Amino acid sequence: MRNHDRREFLKFMGRSGLSLSLLPFINACQSLGLSSSPPITAIEPSAKDDLVLSPGLNWQKLISWGDSLNSSELFGFNNDYIAFVPINDDEAILWVNHEFPHPLFISNYSRGSKRTKQQVVLEQKALGGSILKIVKTKNGWQYLPNDPVNRRIDGTTKIPFANNETIAGSKFAIGTFGNCAGGYTPWGTILTCEENYHDYYGEVIKTKQGFKRVHAYDEFAWDKFFNYSPEHYGWVVEVNPITGYTKKHTSLGRYAHECATVTEARDGRIVVYSGDDKNDECIYKLISKEQNSIDKGDLYVADTKNGKWISLDIEKQPLLKKYFKNQLEVLRHTRFAAHEVGGTALDRPEDIEIDPQTGDVYVTLTNNKPKGNFHGSILKISEKDGDAAALEFQASTFLAGGELTGFSSPDNMVFDRKGNLWMTNDISDKAMNNPPYTKFKNNGLYYIPLRGAHAGKVFQVGSAPSDAELTGPCFSDDGRTLFLSVQHPGATTKDLKKPTSHWPDGGNSTPKPSVVTISGPALDKLVL
Repeated sequence: MRNHDRREFLKFMGRSGLSLSLLPFINACQSLGLSSSPPITAIEPSAKDDLVLSPGLNWQKLISWGDSLNSSELFGFNNDYIAFVPINDDEAILWVNHEFPHPLFISNYSRGSKRTKQQVVLEQKALGGSILKIVKTKNGWQYLPNDPVNRRIDGTTKIPFANNETIAGSKFAIGTFGNCAGGYTPWGTILTCEENYHDYYGEVIKTKQGFKRVHAYDEFAWDKFFNYSPEHYGWVVEVNPITGYTKKHTSLGRYAHECATVTEARDGRIVVYSGDDKNDECIYKLISKEQNSIDKGDLYVADTKNGKWISLDIEKQPLLKKYFKNQLEVLRHTRFAAHEVGGTALDRPEDIEIDPQTGDVYVTLTNNKPKGNFHGSILKISEKDGDAAALEFQASTFLAGGELTGFSSPDNMVFDRKGNLWMTNDISDKAMNNPPYTKFKNNGLYYIPLRGAHAGKVFQVGSAPSDAELTGPCFSDDGRTLFLSVQHPGATTKDLKKPTSHWPDGGNSTPKPSVVTISGPALDKLVL
């Protein structure tokens, strides 16, 4: 793996000095020759049990659930966030998240039947993340089974807390799971985010009256077999993809982290943005104390109504001393603290990505069904003076979901080399193809130009298999390959003999979450 200095990291983020200084000139020149023809042929929404793509885009399966990484470890279930770590032009390391189990597929457990500890262990082993070596061949990218780099981090891995912190009587947690999206640091490590952690070991909820223990969701309910504290989960986990070393960061707070999107402030400090994927929850950012670590920093919550980042430092917020003994306790119960100081309740803030050409921060607000917001929106945050460390910003809606714009329930995003936006969406498997989502059919992949004649128009370029969600879009260094997770095909299956999907192998096969590569002349036209 390369050593990533500041300039390489800015290139990774698409923010080299050259691109920023010449952008007004380049955009003006490009606008003179704009064509009114669409940049890509959009597809119609599809309900097919297949990965359907626009003409000129082709997909290949890279790896599927259950494929061998080495002699003792398998690729995990329900792949999500993908990070591409280049070694050279023809070799790279992939990190892939594994979010949640489908007990019927993994352990043959169905709700209402007797559950065993062995079944739970199978589920624990299927979550977390996979590290795998990939190489570029004449037939595209392929993974290398049994490469020394290949390894698993899962729900049984012993992971210490950063700064030698003690949480609920322990300096380490057992396992990571609920791994949704993530981020990538300038020093070449991966940040993987624990989202719906409460489904496994329950939760400890802070109220004005004290603390309340809530037990886990019955379908998973690992707490019936393992007595692990809920406060050991809901953190951001840093992973070294070469050594496999991991640690859980307390500095970013504990909540349903969707992502941990990393950028640099003008003074070189690291800034990490994260959304809390739950109805009526908040957006956060950490400003690090040091330039090469996020072990320590100042955590803020967004007040989008007034355009301010509000400190969650107990020494700066006397109100918090009414409820908490120290800063670590604030971080363990971030949600309560955030609302007490005035953080804005939002409609499921999920992925966050940074425009490589303007520095604007884009946030997907997936939906909020109890409040009648079925289709969500994309929020744009413009930091004051374009500095990620600013404590003031302007917030506006970039795009609203719905039939007019052609998408619903936005989720993951990625910017390509030209600064245009790619997005996936998250209509739940049970809501899919039913009102008010009927028109959208299966979940999709979307391309949104941000500049030129078609700026802001949404082009659907992909449709997922039955019950599936497309997640974790990630480009190779040269931009010519899009890595994409196809998550939970056949999620509504109740009987293994009658799965609701047979993707990717077809016939009567069992559905398998998989990572695919997408390439072709249509992609080259957009990014080169």
